[in-house]
Amino acid sequence: MNSRQRRGVLLLLLSVLCALAAFAGVISVINNVNSKVGPEVTAYKLKSDVTPYTALRPAQFTKVRIPKRWLPSSAVTELSVVRGKIAVTQLRKGSLLQEDMIVKRPELEAGEQEIAIMIDAATGVAGKITPGDLVNIFATFAGKEKGDPDQSRIIVPNAEVIDVGRLTPLERKEGDRRSTTREAVPITFALNTTDAQRVAYAESFAENVRLALLAKGSPATLRPGDSSYTLDEDKNR
Repeated sequence: MNSRQRRGVLLLLLSVLCALAAFAGVISVINNVNSKVGPEVTAYKLKSDVTPYTALRPAQFTKVRIPKRWLPSSAVTELSVVRGKIAVTQLRKGSLLQEDMIVKRPELEAGEQEIAIMIDAATGVAGKITPGDLVNIFATFAGKEKGDPDQSRIIVPNAEVIDVGRLTPLERKEGDRRSTTREAVPITFALNTTDAQRVAYAESFAENVRLALLAKGSPATLRPGDSSYTLDEDKNR
């Protein structure tokens, strides 16, 4: 082997050594990054805003990959957990879904059924009544005959709210003189058959149906005579 060949072999060996060193450097950098970042896990972000107390669906979220060490401990990693859940607060587009953002939707008990009615937002219901609350349902009825007093009744005490919908414009009824646009909120209750019939009757025939929110954990106890009222009762006192 002459000197030129020896130089060629040496250069080839040097190139191999340089390549091995570069490869080792890349591996070292990758290992260093992995040691700092760690493995990635699946999480979910919102595709759009979600209003409070809205039922959640898997289609509202998009899958993302996030390093496990940077993921909050409360982050949702299995999208199946949103089934049967509702949003606790306003959820913003792009927010990472976390367990404290959602709660289980109130469920029906044996003998109960769901019934939903539209409640005028002007009664103060918007933003104040949430799933799980207890309310008294009031209905006001016009006198049956001319001269009969109008009457207000508590048709269902301690009704449990299981869902609150979105504000919806109401169609103006014939003879309604109010010029402003009215809005209503669909409220769903868990009621037995008799109470559900009372609510359905009131929505169809009452002049107005209103809700009175009860204190948390404090169901109402009605005394004799509390369930109905006419203005004459005050005049006669």
